[in-house]
Amino acid sequence: MRISGTFVAAGLVGLIASAIPAAAQQTLYVAGYGGSFEKTMRDEVIPDFEKKHGVKIEYIAGNSTDTLAKLQAQKGNQQIDVAIVDDGPMYQAIALGFCGRIQGVPAADLYEAARFKDDRAVAIGIIATGLMYNTKYFAEKGWPAPTSWDDLKDAKFKQLIVVPPINNTYGLYTLVMFAKMNGGSEKNIEPGFKIMKEQVNPNVLVYEPSPGKMTELFQSGQAVLAVWGTGRVQSFANTGFPVDFVYPKEGAVTLLASACPVEKANASPLASEFIKSMLEPKMQLILLKDYGYGPVNKNVQVPAELAKMAPIGERASKLYNPDWPTINAHREEWTKRWNREVER
Repeated sequence: MRISGTFVAAGLVGLIASAIPAAAQQTLYVAGYGGSFEKTMRDEVIPDFEKKHGVKIEYIAGNSTDTLAKLQAQKGNQQIDVAIVDDGPMYQAIALGFCGRIQGVPAADLYEAARFKDDRAVAIGIIATGLMYNTKYFAEKGWPAPTSWDDLKDAKFKQLIVVPPINNTYGLYTLVMFAKMNGGSEKNIEPGFKIMKEQVNPNVLVYEPSPGKMTELFQSGQAVLAVWGTGRVQSFANTGFPVDFVYPKEGAVTLLASACPVEKANASPLASEFIKSMLEPKMQLILLKDYGYGPVNKNVQVPAELAKMAPIGERASKLYNPDWPTINAHREEWTKRWNREVER
């Protein structure tokens, strides 16, 4: 029996066409923070983007130094398309050549502080680093709310404080602030180590990097005071747990949650699109509502009920902006010293 060439060709076309949908859907790999931030991403950011662009997003959770380590390990064969990390590690990622240029940054809509050189990255939210405390516990004890970084030295908090470790930006900022408050700076970190070792360390229950574990320690009553950011505290407070954020009188510290498209062969233009979607007013409000991020888009109208904790307006103008070039030049050395002398 003779089969016509037309029939065979038509059959091949049909087979190819049936295979296209499965093969054509692109996967975008986004690496970012875990905990409540990951939940917001999975619930309110990723589904709309997937639907709009016909793409599948795989989310890889980890803290900033974890993500930077992945970029370093995958050098020359990057698997990640978008990296979301704190500003310090972002400066490192850019310096190491891991970040491509964001295409079409809406520059006119953004505060200048949100932009990185050559648009290799952009801030998606402004966070203030300060103190979190259990308001119910303090009220029951008759204690006033904390007001200062120096409250971390108060002996009444012995074994009741949680500070993230130095490989987490919050822990690093604690060290920097104690240096700054005691005659030092990023260029002279010695006073910071002295205060941490001698006066803060006895009060620290644990140096905890995990957001989930941090909240568990508060929920179990093991910890009542911590160093954390407005984003994390707002998210925790949204669950109904009695915590509040304090802007210390010596200054809270700026932390920019930042995103960059990873430099790689055949990089997807959707990496830039994903980042720009997080800068849109609607998404900025979601990040503010769910996560306490101060908006970086100047066009966002902030409802009064959402402005309680986030660094907005005058609070944002008073934040301390750390010297990241100096920090990054010494961070490895400080980390080894911290592990040896502080977190033993």
